[in-house]
Amino acid sequence: MTAPYSPDDREKVVAKLPAPLRQELKVRAAELGVDIKDAVTEGVHAWRSADAPRPQVDTSGGGSFATYLPTGSYAEFKDVCKARGIPFNQGIAQSIRLWLDSHPSPRRVPRTTGARRLVFGNQKGGVGKTATSAGVAEALAEIGQRVLLVDFDPQCHLTKQLGYEMLAIDEPSLAKHMLGEGKGALRDLLVPIEEGAFGGRLFLLPGCKDAFLLDAKLATTRHVRIKEIALEKALEPLESEFDFIVIDCPPSLGYSMDTALYYARTRDGEEPSASGVVIPVLAEDSSADAYDMLYDQIEDLSEDLDVAIAKLGFVVNMYDSRKGFIATSSLESWKGIGDPPVLAVVPERKEQREANRLKAPLLSSAPECEQSEAMRDVARAVKG
Repeated sequence: MTAPYSPDDREKVVAKLPAPLRQELKVRAAELGVDIKDAVTEGVHAWRSADAPRPQVDTSGGGSFATYLPTGSYAEFKDVCKARGIPFNQGIAQSIRLWLDSHPSPRRVPRTTGARRLVFGNQKGGVGKTATSAGVAEALAEIGQRVLLVDFDPQCHLTKQLGYEMLAIDEPSLAKHMLGEGKGALRDLLVPIEEGAFGGRLFLLPGCKDAFLLDAKLATTRHVRIKEIALEKALEPLESEFDFIVIDCPPSLGYSMDTALYYARTRDGEEPSASGVVIPVLAEDSSADAYDMLYDQIEDLSEDLDVAIAKLGFVVNMYDSRKGFIATSSLESWKGIGDPPVLAVVPERKEQREANRLKAPLLSSAPECEQSEAMRDVARAVKG
């Protein structure tokens, strides 16, 4: 088909668009080998040709976005926006959304076995499991994935840091459903995270302190293999509703971690590394010691149950090269392992602490900070 414009005759246009939309456009254009200005031009042309109105795009918190449209089409586009009663920024946003929706990522792994499962685990506390699991879930939702974020830690840091209430200890919870004691549907406990970039795509299963009792109850159950399949049995009814289920695990090597690791195994018919374990660590020796214990647990469980559990990679959190040799040499050690790889290095910055203080998702409170970009790097790596 012949393009209705000269590709070499262009003029600069500037709009204000939210960071998630700009980021998704950048990633998708790179995946498809398309210049951003050509993608926007194609989207604008399709938007102008569309008969039915397009859904509104949340443009709140927009930042500057510049590209080049064919000369003359900028003025024509503004006239169409005016005729349709739509602000220019909204028209550009809808055009980009239309292009993205009609050009899916070529790297998406087919869903043949339900939602893909990402377990964030490390025996050591304070390594950033909660921040990383939340940030990666947000980044996946940002690029159009439907994501369930599960607070599987009885300390409930994830739930509290996002500004939600913990489930009452005498009410239904994930732990009770795992033990066959839950009333009603687990679906009823989900809370939508209604931020602009995530609306309708990101949900939280809040934590409950009753998970402190989970290991003891799993250890004494008489049901065969309930220790391994308990989490899967509880979450299985939700899998058809989501592309990813992301689990923030407790700093534990107990039965609850066993059931999370088993849930992350590669299922029959599933692509290798479609699901698995992400290991948040720090650039210090204590994280290495904790990883050794987690590694042994994964290997033992894999051998005992004859399953494959993919170690998807490390996320090195709170990295600061100003700490000197301890930090820099430790980072090189993590990179030197090679398999699993280092998926991202998250710098020590104030934005994550501020997001926790604000009880807000990092990618909505500081969408353009270095930490947010690192979370997007991890999301792209695990999404494949």
